[in-house]
Amino acid sequence: MQTRKQKPRQARGRGKKIMTVIAIILAVIAVLMLAGATLRATLYRSARERVEPYGRLVEVAGGRMHLRSMGSGDDTIVLLPGMGVALPSAEFGPLMRRLSERHTVVCVEYFGVGFSSGTARPRSCGNYVEETRAALAAAGFRPPYVLMPHSISGVFAEYYAETHPEEVKAIISLDGTSTAYYEKMPGFVKALLPVAKFQQAVGLTAVAASLATNRKSLRDEGYSDAEIHDMIAFAGFTVNDTLVEEIAKSAEFIREAKELPYPASIPYFKVIARKTYETPNPQMKMSPQDYQRRHLERIGPEARYEILDGSHFIWLGNADRIAVIADEVLASERGSSPSAK
Repeated sequence: MQTRKQKPRQARGRGKKIMTVIAIILAVIAVLMLAGATLRATLYRSARERVEPYGRLVEVAGGRMHLRSMGSGDDTIVLLPGMGVALPSAEFGPLMRRLSERHTVVCVEYFGVGFSSGTARPRSCGNYVEETRAALAAAGFRPPYVLMPHSISGVFAEYYAETHPEEVKAIISLDGTSTAYYEKMPGFVKALLPVAKFQQAVGLTAVAASLATNRKSLRDEGYSDAEIHDMIAFAGFTVNDTLVEEIAKSAEFIREAKELPYPASIPYFKVIARKTYETPNPQMKMSPQDYQRRHLERIGPEARYEILDGSHFIWLGNADRIAVIADEVLASERGSSPSAK
């Protein structure tokens, strides 16, 4: 039979064991974080710094913006990246090659993205549009453009068309964000931004990208080995002050574009990812189908759309179809058949 003195001793013994286990776990975590941070500061940073820009760096508003271009067609398609894409000029590579068979195609990397520098300029729809216009002009491209935005860039593309309609021939949205639904950014999202910076600082995103990337799958999608290497190299350096401000203000971008009418004269085609169309968003007070319907209604009765199998990165597996859609939109705008140049 246990005495009263033995029970407290056993309890203290169990407590010490638990504390020892917790201390070991915390020590392992600390070692892993230190190792990740060291790898990011040495091996991964070195790999990133060795990557040469694919295209041109042009001076814009005291900073530098990077543009990659292909093809020499009469129409200029401008690819605009989604939020948080580490290296858009590589990410869009297979789609750019397919589009360049018939058109001039250029990918613009915003400030804080890819090879472009950061900026202290406030993030707003107006500044994104003016910076894009300035970068394209500095690189020698001339409007009107066919804007092909992904995700949040769909908002910037609409604002571009609303404020400079003479410079936009058409918009072909790649699973773009709706400008019909506005709600203030939830506070918890802003609170998570420092966490993202911390995860990056300790090398978590860099290590995860290196380990989790399916290189064979990307090769099958048409990516070159260099593009795959470079996307991985940039993955651990995505979160910066410019991007953090973009995320924090993303809801206000929608409000800015929503306050202006979309020009009825500019053709609009929305490519919608089936996963986006069918997956409910718990943060949204409507079904995903209603979300898309209201957006198309805001654009106007002439807006067209097509749902393609795939994820939010809809060009994966759909580059050929997107290229055909671009041909059809431009042929319709010219009043000719898709085969006409």
